[in-house]
Formats: sequence, C-alpha cells, structure tokens
Amino acid sequence: MRISVTSEGGSQGPATSAGATGAGPTVAAEIGAAEIGAAEIGADEWSVLAPDCPSRVVFGRIGERWTMLVILALARAGTLRFTELKSQVGRVTPKVLTETLRALEDDGLIDRRAFQDSPPRVEYSLTPLGVSLLEPIQAMREWAEQHVPEVLASRERAASA
Repeated sequence: MRISVTSEGGSQGPATSAGATGAGPTVAAEIGAAEIGAAEIGADEWSVLAPDCPSRVVFGRIGERWTMLVILALARAGTLRFTELKSQVGRVTPKVLTETLRALEDDGLIDRRAFQDSPPRVEYSLTPLGVSLLEPIQAMREWAEQHVPEVLASRERAASA
C-alpha cells in the first residue's frame, strides 16, 4: 500500500517510492500491502491528515485516554453497570468515566440502558458500531503488548540522557 501525504498548499500527486526523484510535496511510504490492502490514503478530502477531515473526530474519540479500555471492558463482559465498569477500567475518576461514557453513547459506540428500579440502575453495552472497533483495537493491543519492552527501554534511555 502506498500512503501519500500532501503538505498544505501543495499539489497532490501519485505516491512515489523512497529515493525517487521528483519535486513536489508528496511523501510516500511503503506499507505491507499484503497485510493491509491496496488503498491509497491522502488522495482526497477524507484524508485524516487534512486539517478539516471529519474523520479526525473519530480518531480523537478513539485516542482518548479511557475509550479503548471502556470498549475492551464491555467487550469482555457484555454488559456492565457503572461501578462494575469503573472497577474493570481502573484508575478513572467517576466524573471522567461519566464524560467518556456520554461521549461514546453520543457517537453510537455504546448503548446506555436505564432501569426504573429503586435505586436506579444503568447498564452499558457495546452497539454493533462499537463491536466493529474491536478488530482495530485488538491489533493495537497486540502491537502494544509485543513492543512494550522496546518502548520502556527507549523511555529509560531518554530519561538517562
């Protein structure tokens, strides 16, 4: 797969291989096409690198500190109440967890179901859209688990320098 990135104000051209001679603002990188596919990124207005790309909203949500942990906890358990979810996720404050859950619900990634019990009860579960995030999150999780020793060693070297 070729990824083309166009700088602001530059013209877009086809992706070029590293070391190619050609003027212009396009930078290209080869990525394992067999693993990812043969789509070109950055060739239209939907490029996440474009400042006005609407997909940045989704990247922002997924990249928030607690989002992936909430999604993984709900994927594991199916349905959780707030306190159960908080204990699964860990060191998140109730306020931040509430904000995260509201945002995920607004984005259609989780479902909030309130019961008229006494005391009131609320349960959270993934929507089909939320379930569709599990595959990319799993890939990120596997990468993180595989490369954590390298990342930690690099942090240690940086702190020592």
